[in-house]
Amino acid sequence: MELRHLEYFVAVAEERSFTVAAARLHVVQSAVSAGVKALERELAAQLLDRTPRRVDLTDAGAALLPKAQATLDAARDARDVVAEVRGGLRGTVRVGTMTSVGLLDVPGLLGEFHRRHPGVLLRLTAAPSGSEGLVDALIERRLDLAFVSLPGQPPPQLQLTELARTPMVLVLPVDHPLAGHARVPITDLADLDFIDSPIGYGNRSVADRAFEAAGVRRRVSIEIADIATATSYVRDGLGIALLPRFAIGADDDVVALPVAGADLEWPLSLAAPRDRALSSATRALLELIRSAAR
Repeated sequence: MELRHLEYFVAVAEERSFTVAAARLHVVQSAVSAGVKALERELAAQLLDRTPRRVDLTDAGAALLPKAQATLDAARDARDVVAEVRGGLRGTVRVGTMTSVGLLDVPGLLGEFHRRHPGVLLRLTAAPSGSEGLVDALIERRLDLAFVSLPGQPPPQLQLTELARTPMVLVLPVDHPLAGHARVPITDLADLDFIDSPIGYGNRSVADRAFEAAGVRRRVSIEIADIATATSYVRDGLGIALLPRFAIGADDDVVALPVAGADLEWPLSLAAPRDRALSSATRALLELIRSAAR
């Protein structure tokens, strides 16, 4: 049984697509298909159900997947040990991040890691579906680490290291009736039009939890993926917003006020899988980020 064939099978099983698996492995799709077929012939079992739109695991494939993942992890660890003896880390670390982080110099940290370990390939992916999408990617083994914002308890498969937190503030046009207040009670925000991120983003979760806890109804009229653009929508009178302070630029046409009677702390954490061993390179990056946060 070839490790390469197991790697192809695991990639297809995790991505549910031969095309995406081939792109992830940087090989042609025909090689992935041939490798999986060779593995199926060797095991005398169909591992994948192939349809034009999706690839699903058969019962045999579902039984094989965790064993194949463990085998590849063991092979990776063996390579890591030899690489360390020879004087340097090797491998790939897949890092997920939100579209806006702000509280941490992510490029600076990754640059420092690259200078220390030039033999490690860093693959950085911004999640179009927010922190919940990053969590799914970690659980499904498509990422090794991720910067996330998860108020409340994380899934049991993950361990979180809190890196920083900042209050979210109310952003209003300068001519809004509430703009002259020193602070605004959350009860005064009922049924106003909000600009916010889609469900699944950390800042949206913080705001939704705060309004639910206060028993106040909230209406989100515009959803945007990049919170850095929210002040533009506020400035043009399309609604108000609750934003982490780092997402508010120097804009004379909006005001930022604290909200009373609500827990609006936006946390930034580094998430890592709890249910599988991390590679040496992943552990090194994890420790570097933790040290920087401390």
